[in-house]
Amino acid sequence: MKSQIKIGIIGGTGLDQDSSILTDKKMIKVPETPYGQPSDSELISGKIDDIDVYILGRHGRQHDISPTNVNYRANLCTLKQLGCTHILTTSACGSLKQSIAPGHLGIMDQYIDRTNVRGGRSFYKVAHIPQPRPYDPKLQEIFYQSACEAGYKCHPSLTAVCIEGPRFSTLAESRLYQSWGADLVGMTMVPEVQLANELGLIYATIALVTDYDCWHPEEFAVSVDVVNKTLAEVSKKAKDVLVRSIKKIKQIDWTKTIEHKAMIARNAIMAK
Repeated sequence: MKSQIKIGIIGGTGLDQDSSILTDKKMIKVPETPYGQPSDSELISGKIDDIDVYILGRHGRQHDISPTNVNYRANLCTLKQLGCTHILTTSACGSLKQSIAPGHLGIMDQYIDRTNVRGGRSFYKVAHIPQPRPYDPKLQEIFYQSACEAGYKCHPSLTAVCIEGPRFSTLAESRLYQSWGADLVGMTMVPEVQLANELGLIYATIALVTDYDCWHPEEFAVSVDVVNKTLAEVSKKAKDVLVRSIKKIKQIDWTKTIEHKAMIARNAIMAK
């Protein structure tokens, strides 16, 4: 029997709880989880192509939660309790490569964890969740196909350095991350993707490229003003890609993938 799918969207900077892509929209109250309150006490629910969709703003409706203080466990627990099988997310990022320009989209494939303060990294006392491919390959493919069909410049299979934030990088750090061969720098991949895998969720991220971090000699260094100038344009593209992707997701039987993810998540738990 084909598994029923429900989709959670975690909107990062620029999308937050933007409900313009949904039909049959309504606000639903969500209770506090065993891990605390999610970023908002209410979520937006609705439909895209008759698929149930829930949108949660990662940084809260007022965008007043810093990357370090996001309750990643509560956010994902809430979406899991609502029955979500897939989590589609967006993340504003700086580019570490000339060819990945502000205004482009990217598909996350790998991360390098440079966070050092964040708690809530697991739902368990001990869980060794595998992370060779933290982002679901099929969702990555769907995102990329959807972006290309829409005519957007999109880069597949990107590696991002996740920094603690909320400050931006120093020039020395930016150059260090370039020397590692990384493509992007962002602040919200960790521990969100790890936790999604612990819950057996099918998870992927669209990167919204807003700036060149601070390494580029001919561009302004990253700042809130620089990010905001690009964000409106690139967010519009990301919303279009999300809608196109959900229509493709609907056509696929995800039963085996859901079962496989659940098995990996179970086998990772050493102590609850």
